[in-house]
Parts: sequence; C-alpha cells; structure tokens
Amino acid sequence: MPDTLSVPDADVARVRRDFSAVPRVAIVAGSGLGGLAERVEGAVAIPYAELEGFPSVGNVVGHSGRLVCGTLASVPVVVFAGRAHRYQGVSALDAAYPARLAAALGAEVLVLTNAAGGIAEDLRVGDVVLLSDHVNMTGDNPLVGWPGPAGGNPFVPMSDTWDAELRAITLDAAADSGLRMREGVYFGLLGPSYETPAEVRMLRLLGADVVGMSTVMEAIVARAFGLRLLGMSLVTNAAAGEGLAHSEVLEVGAASAGAMEQLLTTVIRNL
Repeated sequence: MPDTLSVPDADVARVRRDFSAVPRVAIVAGSGLGGLAERVEGAVAIPYAELEGFPSVGNVVGHSGRLVCGTLASVPVVVFAGRAHRYQGVSALDAAYPARLAAALGAEVLVLTNAAGGIAEDLRVGDVVLLSDHVNMTGDNPLVGWPGPAGGNPFVPMSDTWDAELRAITLDAAADSGLRMREGVYFGLLGPSYETPAEVRMLRLLGADVVGMSTVMEAIVARAFGLRLLGMSLVTNAAAGEGLAHSEVLEVGAASAGAMEQLLTTVIRNL
C-alpha cells in the first residue's frame, strides 16, 4: 500500500478488534443518508474519535460520525455514517480517509453517496442521479505528493472511474423498484457556500447534472487503490443554488432516503 495514502495500522487493528470479517463493500453515507447504517445486521459501531487517521473535525449536522460494521443482504460491509469535507479545513488526503480505510480493510467496492444540488433542468427534488462521471473543481487533489505504487508513477487513470457493470446493476434495480433515476455528471466544488445563480448557469453550460462538496477526493483515492466505484447523488434542490439551507438538505434526505437505502441493499445483494 502506498505510504502517503495509507492509514494508521492502529485504525485497521481497531476495526478488526470488533469486526473480523473482510468487508466486500464499503459505503459512505452523505448528508441525511445515514439511515443506511440502521439496516446493517449484527452491527458494530466505532466512533470516528477512536480512529487515529480520521480528521478531527466537528460533525456536520446529518453526519453521525461513526463507522458501522456488519452485513447487508448477507454481504460483509462497512458504512461510514458521515465524512469530513475540505470546507471544514481538512486536507484533500484527509477528506479521502474513507477510501483509504476501505482499501486497507480489503474492500472491493466503494459506494459513495451524497446530497447534491440539481443543475440539469429536468431534475426534481428527490431524484437520484447515478454518477457516470465527475469533474473536480475544488482546485485540489489527494494524490499530490504521492510517489505512486511502489515508487512508480502517480498518474492514476480516471477514464473508467465509475464502474459500468455496477451502474448497470443499479439501473436495473432502480427500474424494478420504480425509483426515478438517471445517469449524470457530478461537479465537486470546495464549498461551504452554496452556488450563486451565475455559478449555476456556468455549471449547466459546462455539462453538470449535479453539484456538491464531497465525493471527488474519495473517488480519486479509490481509483489509486483499484477499488470499483459506484456513486449516487440525492437531489435536494432543483436547478438552482439559490435560497438553499442545510436544513432543507436534511429534510429531503429524510423523505427520500428510504427508497435509496432499499435500492442500495438490492444492489449489494445482486453483486
């Protein structure tokens, strides 16, 4: 494992102390989507404060701040109920901690979920967008300073970041459940301020479907480790960044999270 991307050995040992299984899937639950952790069977919860490598920041409302280990649809999983963000003052590398720990624990698949603003005009509040691509507009990258695996090169291919087979499984599951879903491109911005109307117009012109303040750092590191990636955005406001409050994000998450959680359970069962 590349040294500059690794997590403290103590963190792996801390998880193994309570959860000896190798997780096949790791899931990061975004704002208002932490209810997925409640579906985990045989759950063991580890507070982030007990993990040395997790950046020491206050929890954003809607992020409970714990790692939940157990099984989902009989598949060993770990669920990150909350994440750290660049806008909280942590480094890009620290913002990617979930991907780093997932790799250290031996996960094959990383599922990244988030609450996002809808940029595409056809999106409605409560829609779920399956990520087919992303654009990193944060001005940062967690691989800066990384020498590459075994001292090789740090140039990680990103053309196949969002796994096509996992997307096909997810689209089939969504169709079977009647969940409104389409594929789209996620634009990751630094935050914490929401977008101005002019920025929304710019993002639309550039090809954004959804916009948010997370996910891209984790995705980049996941690809450096060769993890398969699946991403979903829950649309919390439609086609504008104007007048949005974080409380609205949580309200939409609470109203729509159940369907998204059930979809993820079905997808994991079908892997």
